[in-house]
Amino acid sequence: MKKQSEPLETLTEIRSMMERSTRFISLNGFSGVFAGIFALLGALAAYNYLHMSIAQPRYFDAAIISEGGSSISFYTFFFTDALLVLIASISVAVYLTVRKSRKNGLKVWDKTAKRVLFNMLIPLVGGGLFCFLLVYHGYVGLVPPSTLIFYGLALVNTSKYTYEDIRYLGIIEIFIGLLATFWIGFGLLFWAIGFGVIHIIYGIIMYYKYER
Repeated sequence: MKKQSEPLETLTEIRSMMERSTRFISLNGFSGVFAGIFALLGALAAYNYLHMSIAQPRYFDAAIISEGGSSISFYTFFFTDALLVLIASISVAVYLTVRKSRKNGLKVWDKTAKRVLFNMLIPLVGGGLFCFLLVYHGYVGLVPPSTLIFYGLALVNTSKYTYEDIRYLGIIEIFIGLLATFWIGFGLLFWAIGFGVIHIIYGIIMYYKYER
């Protein structure tokens, strides 16, 4: 009986090795949860800065009025707010990924990780430059939807090198971004849902599906 099961165990081990060599599987579900929490905190800080309720649209107009007609403080605050959320999310993601990789005896910075980073940076860098151009031309209301859409494209673009679930997360982010484009005045709310709530739900699902 043991001899009969040995070929099956060998095939299973080979398949596992191939999976590890072609897909980046060191992503940690909790990194998504933390990213979502940081995004919600960033959105809460923005609402508090603007003295607005969640149901109130036209956040950019409110900022212009509160700053006496100047948008400089508005841009400075939102850039700093978004940057802090990004730094905190990346820092936690890197820490949890490195810890998981070491625990599983995997290399963190291998060819697959480089492919993931390269394919993710293409839409993210392009989207970032596009958002700066939107701000330059005064189309600030389109910035939150654009960040969601380009982020979703980045996830879809990298999904072939990691968990397939990343693709579905990307599609959801794109869909939320399109909805935010339709209701531009509620862009900040959609941003909080896409980067906050959806990330938390995704992180919990990933944890129970792959890490529990």
